Amino acid sequence: MTETTVTSLGPASAVTSTSVAEQVGDRIWTITSGVSPVQVGAFDPAGRTVDRKLSLPTGAGAWAMTHIGTDLYVGLYTPGDVYRIDTTTGTATKVARFGSFIWSIAATPDGKIVAGTYPDGTVHEYDPATGATKEYGAAIAGEQYVRSIAADATTIYAGVGTKAHLIAIDRATGERRDVLPAKYADRTFVATLTLEGTTLAAGLSPTGTMLLFDTADLSNPAEVQTPGGDQYVTAITIDAPTGDVYLGTRPSGTLYRYRDTTLTRLGSPYDGAYFNRIFVDGSAIRAELTSQVVDFDEASGTFTGTDLGQAGLPPAPEQAMAIAATATSVLVSGKAGVQIHDLATGTSTRTFLPGEAKTLTPVGRDVYLGVYTLARLWSMKPDGTALHELGQIGNEQTRPTDDAYDARSRTWLISTEPDYGKYDGTLTEQHLDTGVREVHRGVVPQQSVRSVATDEGIAYLGGATRNSLGTDPILPEATVVAFDLRRNRTLWEVAPLPGAQSYSDVLTYRGRLYATTDDGRLAVLDPRTGKVLATAVIGTAQSRLTVARAGLFGTDSQRVFQIVPSKTGAPTVKTVVDGLGAQIYSYPLITASPTGDALYTIKGRDLVRIQGLR
Repeated sequence: MTETTVTSLGPASAVTSTSVAEQVGDRIWTITSGVSPVQVGAFDPAGRTVDRKLSLPTGAGAWAMTHIGTDLYVGLYTPGDVYRIDTTTGTATKVARFGSFIWSIAATPDGKIVAGTYPDGTVHEYDPATGATKEYGAAIAGEQYVRSIAADATTIYAGVGTKAHLIAIDRATGERRDVLPAKYADRTFVATLTLEGTTLAAGLSPTGTMLLFDTADLSNPAEVQTPGGDQYVTAITIDAPTGDVYLGTRPSGTLYRYRDTTLTRLGSPYDGAYFNRIFVDGSAIRAELTSQVVDFDEASGTFTGTDLGQAGLPPAPEQAMAIAATATSVLVSGKAGVQIHDLATGTSTRTFLPGEAKTLTPVGRDVYLGVYTLARLWSMKPDGTALHELGQIGNEQTRPTDDAYDARSRTWLISTEPDYGKYDGTLTEQHLDTGVREVHRGVVPQQSVRSVATDEGIAYLGGATRNSLGTDPILPEATVVAFDLRRNRTLWEVAPLPGAQSYSDVLTYRGRLYATTDDGRLAVLDPRTGKVLATAVIGTAQSRLTVARAGLFGTDSQRVFQIVPSKTGAPTVKTVVDGLGAQIYSYPLITASPTGDALYTIKGRDLVRIQGLR
């Protein structure tokens, strides 16, 4: 008998990815995200090297960084630890913990640290002189994110989402007021804040708007609207000597300067560049991006970049996001790129991507990618070349959740979750033969669309009661929908398992539709009618399914299991491989080779191949 074997193919995805930066003296300090342990590095712009580096014992990454003198303060996520790093000695000390996720951090003029957290939407304060902490409570009731923060001698300014608010909190009394004008209440986030003197700059999502407030009178901010459909202002810097404002936007990845009521486009280092921080020193303009530091030459309008990985902050294994197998390669996506594992050589390379591929689907000689944010659609070759954007789904959608290919109609199907605080996901049909894109919003009523499968022109969709981050469920339980792609109409909708909040996967196999829930249950349905034919318990958590030559398989990130159908009762579930301990970002990952003779999944942070299935 053939014995099942598990072969490691090395780290599934390795990356140098950063989300924040701060300049202390002549060094730009940054920190990696999504890898463990997180690495803090100091970049020397003169030598173009990371010449100081240290690891932190906790945390998965950081979005928050500030400094007081030569002391750097970093706010982490999972958990929300605050570290003080003495940049003169390179030593790090944990000084506070503010919940599970610190989104924002700032220094006050009197030497304190303020921070904003998720999911409690709370404002905190830490006093380095005494070690004391203070909690100001939720910035505004009902909101989970303090995404940005700034402070002066008397006031803390908290940028809130998923329904945008700008809350001014009196540091002495704790009294607060919302100073965001009512006409901006339909925005999702005050996502970026910068304070210089009495000028407070705020970036609003998802319209790419910047507001400039005078803190002496917050009632009448000046509006600066970025052009070209950009949705995010990711970084703002106010040059104190001149009063010029520099800002970076997405998705175009453009650097602008606002001077004397005029917004001027300076340039873009590359399409989709994400500006974490902009630094201005006289005529020198520099920015820290996802994985590099760039210098801007205004005379020529060009950028010169230094890759942080090559400079001394090397890639490290990260939490994988999506997986796919072709005849020649296995692709694993992560932050800002896709790792291409060459099956012939056993080596891997990385293709840069301005975003995170949440789905990967091989079709013929191409691989199609559903990319977060902005639900962007891309294609490339299995070796990572010929990366090309097809467009965006729009319709307030940001996060692809699953996809499938309908060979009958040559249609790539993508399911999505809407933007923060928004409702109703979509099923998108990208017709590969004509390029036409059809977007069906609300096809799974009052839910996001979590999973999609297709068979003979019918799409099967698994819903999730939580529409998006920052929303409360409308329905008591999730549903599964059958949708006729040719006629664009729903054939049936059922709630097959009582109380299920999300269907983490749906898949057709041998004339049956299989649907798994986030709490480890399985429903077997008649795909023609939606009638429940059988149910089973397959575990305790979400799972994903795939079909191989030997049958129907799945994983819940701890084990790979096989589902063996029964003609008369519930299917049998048997463990094939155990002890995976997969460290993945969100959904479990599994796929079959094109010939069906092997499975690929994640063990720890490694890509593994499972063979000898029977």
